[in-house]
Amino acid sequence: MSAAPAPSSTTRAQRKERTRQALLDAALELSSDRGLAGVSLREVARHAGIVPTAFYRHFASMEELGVTLAADTMRVLRRLLRDARRSPGPATARESLRILVREVRVHEPAFRFLARERHGGQPEVARAITTELRLLAGELAADLARTPGLEQWPFDDLEMAADLLVTAMLDIVLELLSVPRPGSPEETEVITRAEKQMRLILLGMAAWKPAHN
Repeated sequence: MSAAPAPSSTTRAQRKERTRQALLDAALELSSDRGLAGVSLREVARHAGIVPTAFYRHFASMEELGVTLAADTMRVLRRLLRDARRSPGPATARESLRILVREVRVHEPAFRFLARERHGGQPEVARAITTELRLLAGELAADLARTPGLEQWPFDDLEMAADLLVTAMLDIVLELLSVPRPGSPEETEVITRAEKQMRLILLGMAAWKPAHN
């Protein structure tokens, strides 16, 4: 007679991850019209289908949950910048924008959260977003340093280029969020302008002659 299978730790981990994601989704939904600072821990727990005390098995506080939401959204931006890291150029700008539009529409509540909480709401979350943006720009600058043609650039110039790319991408995200309807002429106008802006930055990088001290 074979022994009964042991309880699956993977299944428990999956249940925990589902509950954690439910809390994040609940916070996104509830904060959409009043900001994270206007949402209570009890509301988030109830919306996710758990008792308030179970919240603390996943997050130490609402602030920590907000920081996690910000970090998760920034990971999407990191993915979107990978093409620019590998091979800066006009074709890369076009493909990156295509992916950006798709990801903004798929993760629109998360990007709205990032835009809303960046300059308001809970100070700890706003600081986390600022820190994530600085880390993203620094990471991009380090990767650009390994790009053929840019390896001799001073790091200050690489940081400047990275800041321009990150800032431009954030501005594009904000403009896309302001468009009322995906696929509308307004969205097309935003994308066309954004492509020109990104091409201008990338072509400018190709022509830039850094001054070495």
